[in-house]
Amino acid sequence: MELHRLASPYDADARWAAKGEDLFWMGYKIHLSETCGTLPDAGAGKMPNLITDVHTTDATVPDVKATAPVQQSLAKHGLKPAEHYLDSAYPSADLITKAMKNGIRMVTPVLLDHSARAKGADGFDKTAFTINWKTRQVRCPAGKTSSHWNPVTQHGTDAIVIAFSVLTCCDCPFQQECTTSRLGRRMLTLRPEELHENLARARAEQKTDTWKNEYALRVGVEGTTNQALDITGIRRARYRGLPKVRLQHTFSATALNIIRLDAHWTGHDQHHTRSSHGVAVGPGCAGVAGGVSGGPGDPRGRGLCDAVEGAASGVGAG
Repeated sequence: MELHRLASPYDADARWAAKGEDLFWMGYKIHLSETCGTLPDAGAGKMPNLITDVHTTDATVPDVKATAPVQQSLAKHGLKPAEHYLDSAYPSADLITKAMKNGIRMVTPVLLDHSARAKGADGFDKTAFTINWKTRQVRCPAGKTSSHWNPVTQHGTDAIVIAFSVLTCCDCPFQQECTTSRLGRRMLTLRPEELHENLARARAEQKTDTWKNEYALRVGVEGTTNQALDITGIRRARYRGLPKVRLQHTFSATALNIIRLDAHWTGHDQHHTRSSHGVAVGPGCAGVAGGVSGGPGDPRGRGLCDAVEGAASGVGAG
């Protein structure tokens, strides 16, 4: 049984959390998902973007832990998106691969290789090595092959540790550009083949202008976050305990959907969110460019997801 340190005598579910150097709060975190569209000339007849899922956790749960539950909830209610737009806190190689198997393409920036050689401009990172998964060998830029291929488990995840022989590396003219190891040999840590290939493909895609223009669509959910904060005060929990706070967040999302539908049906425009990279994206009100591409219940649609940090717990003696 996992034990948590009590953060408040008034709310046993509330937790302290921090983001960056200037945001601290005790309470919860909300992840909002909504439908989205890409057509800048969508007319007023298009349905507005609607919130399709609200996922509430205590404040300490990392965003990456919310990805699978959100996608499972959307699929359970017949709202599984063909494309899911998320920020960089949500993906991992395992989640991207699992989502692909479930028919969901995650459009999200993945973390780059932060190894010393990847950061340096004069070294050889993993992309400089050729991997032969069948023979379980790796060839380096100098044309030498690895001597060890060791499947391991690191921090609960499967990995493969590759090592080159000291004798192979000691006389190599590229040794200084390849390794800083005291033993003088190069070692690599890889994920299993499918995960490695999917992660490498995602890293390559996010460097292209096509991907950047496509990902600009995610800016629309920032408008939804602001709308939730301004209209419903979602950052302030009015109740104590995770079940009641989760219910409050669901009511808040429902209220926003009603406001958007009312604006759509009555022809009253809401404030537009800012446009990015030539793609006009709004929170889903009538007349805003970017109507729904596959609305609620349409599995061909797209989905946005974002977290609202700083959802404080309604704690106190009163």
